[in-house]
Amino acid sequence: MFTQLSLRLRIFLFFSLLAVGGLAVTAAALTIGYHRADAPEMLDAFVFSGLLTGFALLAMVAGVWLLFDENVAKPIERLASEMRARAHAGVQGDLDLSAARYLGDLAPAAQAVAGQLSQSALGTAERVAAETARLAAEKDRLTALLTEIPMAMAILNPDHRIVLYDGQAAAVLAQIAHPRLHASLFDYLDPEPIKAAYGELQRTGKEVRCTARGTGGQQSYDLRLKPLGAAPGYMLIFDASEAQIAPDAARPLVYDFDLLDTPGDAVFEERALSDLCFVVFDTETTGLLPHKDEIVQIGAVRVLRGRIIEGETLDMLVDPGIPIPPASSRVHKVTDAMVAGAPGIAEAGRSFHHFARDSVIVAHNAPFDMAFLRRHATAMGVTWDHPILDTVLVSAVVFGASETHTLDALCDRLGVTIPEALRHTALGDARATAEVLCKLLPMLQARGMRTFGDVIAETRKHGRLLEDLN
Repeated sequence: MFTQLSLRLRIFLFFSLLAVGGLAVTAAALTIGYHRADAPEMLDAFVFSGLLTGFALLAMVAGVWLLFDENVAKPIERLASEMRARAHAGVQGDLDLSAARYLGDLAPAAQAVAGQLSQSALGTAERVAAETARLAAEKDRLTALLTEIPMAMAILNPDHRIVLYDGQAAAVLAQIAHPRLHASLFDYLDPEPIKAAYGELQRTGKEVRCTARGTGGQQSYDLRLKPLGAAPGYMLIFDASEAQIAPDAARPLVYDFDLLDTPGDAVFEERALSDLCFVVFDTETTGLLPHKDEIVQIGAVRVLRGRIIEGETLDMLVDPGIPIPPASSRVHKVTDAMVAGAPGIAEAGRSFHHFARDSVIVAHNAPFDMAFLRRHATAMGVTWDHPILDTVLVSAVVFGASETHTLDALCDRLGVTIPEALRHTALGDARATAEVLCKLLPMLQARGMRTFGDVIAETRKHGRLLEDLN
């Protein structure tokens, strides 16, 4: 139990024990001295001496503890977190040794290890870059071949979740809702005809045709389900005429074939971090009061299996229904003219709610942003019951509560760059937070936190940080 406590707390308890022991020894010594003196008139003098000694002892222990905490415990925690960042999050550069000057040879030794690790990582990165270039070339060739085929195509796993979609399929799905990897196909299409067709495909092993309506019910789509050979799942092809596909349109691919073997849904707390889908978002608002100010912009990025899914972003201007103060516009650059004609919070909130379906919502200081959304939940017609992860609290778990946990500080610590033009824009800050999350996840796993529940249990210990922020 004692070993599960943080280093700083263990040191505090050690000095507390020293203080209690010192007071006990002092009290015992003065009591024995008083009885041996056999002079009742000296009682006040002994009591005064005991109190004076006790306060002096407490002051001395507290002072030594503060010095030890500031010059030993905190630097050790900072050094450990910086080494983890380099070992598990790919952070480069020298360690900050200025705060560790009282740790003897530990800091230079850590710097030497970090240097060797960086050299090894550089060699690995070069090999990965070469392999990535090869795979990118193969993907370009595949994209070029697919462009010659006038059809929209997606691949789904046996649970009817999207594993791959091309640009044309994305356009079809976007007629209903934003396309998302690992989303259920039934978020977009009526499930009954597709389940029946898939059952027939499993029985016969041959291509099956069916017609399914979009979940909005406005349009029907002629579909073909094709088997994937020995691989699990199936290919879904939209009829070109129904989908209104331009045969010469480019065909970018979004995919993650590991999703073919993803197990079924489990309680979020029991799911591995590596299997989770995160939707990282940020808002820009008319002011800092969630009970009366309004959202003017929502930006969101999807992170799946520890990586950002390029192309799966949400960037919406929102009509707040009230004037945007000039002071707020100077920060986020959103003006009244820009939001004129934009959807209101009810429509924008529903779009974001669908985008974040079956995902963990992530934000930096999440209570602030979620307060705006929850205030309008009734108008949106949705319930904000998603699991929430706050990168402020994750930062406190990884780097210690005494560090600075602003988004800028986290980006500096983890080597994430926010382009100046995108700072204080909803999508720019959401993207930066997503990059931070992708670096924090392996650091959490390296500390033994494998499931979402493990992380939430640790973040709850630092809830006071959010109270102070808000």
